[in-house]
Amino acid sequence: MNGSEKNLKYHHSFTDYLYWNLVMAVPIVTALIALYRHSLIWVPVYIALLIVLVTVIVKFYCSHCPHYVRGNRVVRCMLFWGVLKFVQERPGPLRIHEKVIALTAAVIIVLLPLYWLIRSPGLLVIYVLSFSVMVLTMRRYECGRCIYVDCPSNRVAKIVSEGTSARKE
Repeated sequence: MNGSEKNLKYHHSFTDYLYWNLVMAVPIVTALIALYRHSLIWVPVYIALLIVLVTVIVKFYCSHCPHYVRGNRVVRCMLFWGVLKFVQERPGPLRIHEKVIALTAAVIIVLLPLYWLIRSPGLLVIYVLSFSVMVLTMRRYECGRCIYVDCPSNRVAKIVSEGTSARKE
């Protein structure tokens, strides 16, 4: 194992899960506050849509990830911990339609609350800043050492990716 391979993250810890869920909670809670202020009806609708869209992302994107494909009955990754696998594992690279579906679901999650956030400029600023920090932090601390070499966001050097099995445990 060369020096670069040592930096790859083969396993997530429970503290990774807590950290990333807290980071993601800030824009979601901000969106929920904006929805609550302007339309109480949209709060449960938004929560239901989040659940559906996250399920779509898991089915078309996460089901290929080495952290999901590990063979355990439960997922142990930075976003899900101890959750029973509810979609079939699909090791191997993502197909183009899977990338499009997962990206579309993610874009809907981000853009859906914008109408209500625009009506609350302070919350819009918090939403944009917290979402930006979440994405930039993920790119900086996760994507550069991720073992999911087929992920479109993966930033691991190609030479390391080719010499490392994504299924390594």
